Amino acid sequence: MHSHSYWLNFQLHTHLSTLAGIHKIYHTLHRLNLTEDVGHNGHSTGTALPAPNADPSMPPRKKRKPTAGDDLSAKKSRQDSVFRKHEAPQIREEETFSSKRCLEWFYEYAVCDDVVGPEGMEKFCEDIGVEPENVVMLVLAWKLDAQSMGYFTLQEWLNGMGSLQCDSTERLRNSLDYLRSVLNNTTNFKLIYRYAFDFAREKDQRSLDLNTAKCMLGLLLGKTWSLFPVFNQFLEQSKYKVINKDQWCNVLEFSRTINLDLSNYDEDGAWPVLLDEFVEWYKEKEML
Repeated sequence: MHSHSYWLNFQLHTHLSTLAGIHKIYHTLHRLNLTEDVGHNGHSTGTALPAPNADPSMPPRKKRKPTAGDDLSAKKSRQDSVFRKHEAPQIREEETFSSKRCLEWFYEYAVCDDVVGPEGMEKFCEDIGVEPENVVMLVLAWKLDAQSMGYFTLQEWLNGMGSLQCDSTERLRNSLDYLRSVLNNTTNFKLIYRYAFDFAREKDQRSLDLNTAKCMLGLLLGKTWSLFPVFNQFLEQSKYKVINKDQWCNVLEFSRTINLDLSNYDEDGAWPVLLDEFVEWYKEKEML
């Protein structure tokens, strides 16, 4: 009986010693941050190292206290968040149209009297990479509602560039394809064509001198109307020295509705005499 009691005490002592050792090792690992940290949702947040033969009666582990390094990391994260919140509006502000930038841009070319004149216009065209005689410059003038060829006033510049949302050379360069595409719209083309007559004529004259008319017609119809070279030849040998607005507008209508062989031209129609004479001249020329 004594031997049996001794044996039981020995086993209990050994078991308690083992548990004490395990408990000590576990807390050592816990201090070294090697144990599993469990979040509120029950999912693991760290690398787990389970204790062998852990006793269910052991007290639950306490959550690791945040260190100084954690505080610094959290502070930096908050600072980055605040920086991003302030950074986004700054980027958007740079992307928006600025009247101040547009005004400063204007005075890169305006010499005096708040007007960009021929010299400034030449430099302006050079900066945006467009020849002065390019049709895109006519579209731009139309967008600015410029009243005189070769000149942009301050008010025309601010209103027109504002509608285009362009306040720099780079932005206007990026808008050139859009300006060219405006001509593809039939209604816009007709408006620009009519605008070109008043834009190009001398303001004290009601008609357009013939040389200017031929240049503007070539700019607007030269690449789209197959009969333009022949019509231009007719104008050169004709008696006409100027083109009035009625003649100008009817040339566009003629180019859009009359067949290239002139087979559907009605001589008794309401066409101006200028076009009657062109048709007669062309038919005689073809018969030679």
